Amino acid sequence: MKRGCISVFTNGTDISLKNRSMLVEKLSNKGYEVRNDYSPADTELIICIGGDGALLRTVHSCNFPDCPIIGINTGHLGFFQEISPESLDDFISDYEQGEYSIQKLSTVKATVTTDNGRCESHLGLNEILIKGRHSYSIHLDISIGETPIERFSGDGLLVATPAGSTAYNYSLGGSIVDPRLKLLQVTPIAPMNTTAYRSFTSSILLPAELSLGVTPEHSDDVIYIVNDGIETEYSGVKKIGVTISDTHVRLMRFKNYDFWNKVKTKFL
Repeated sequence: MKRGCISVFTNGTDISLKNRSMLVEKLSNKGYEVRNDYSPADTELIICIGGDGALLRTVHSCNFPDCPIIGINTGHLGFFQEISPESLDDFISDYEQGEYSIQKLSTVKATVTTDNGRCESHLGLNEILIKGRHSYSIHLDISIGETPIERFSGDGLLVATPAGSTAYNYSLGGSIVDPRLKLLQVTPIAPMNTTAYRSFTSSILLPAELSLGVTPEHSDDVIYIVNDGIETEYSGVKKIGVTISDTHVRLMRFKNYDFWNKVKTKFL
């Protein structure tokens, strides 16, 4: 019986390619069409074989797809990844029987406006990083909603989603946030406190209805926007607005999934 189309992506390592071959054979034997690209019109499921970085790259290469995504962990941390290579048969069985749930993950959007009228938006599943050139400090005026908050000086600002709270944000001393909460976490990177600049030294949690406004002190400074590791350089930045996006990423989860158990097994 001919079934739906499943797209399978890997990080290209030997172990991932080996598991892809096994998975493709199993899915093909069940009647699924397996592809190595994504088609919004007919792909019913995306499978990513690798680690968290591979899953992030897949999300971006597929332009934040509407269909569910599941990860097979052949990487290191594998926080997003749901299943191990040893569980391929169980995964296929549970998928066919509908024994799964969909976890909707919020994303973060940065909208950059420049002096010459350039306006571009960047989406991140994990985070948006705002930083200066190389090792230079960056000076920013920060507002929350309509309220000016601080004159920031430091290496940069990280704005993380709950899903991204366990990534770079956690390495910076930010808090782990349950992905069922809809908020943004703003974490400073090496903030300075002087007579000229007063910066928060800990993370700030923002509710979904509030936006973060960022204005470079010197508009001719080079600013980098890094969304999930994808770097874009700007000059002449007039303002940057960071909000929770209406776009979601849908991860497939099975009955044994528990966020806090995963936190415990991965970090403790």
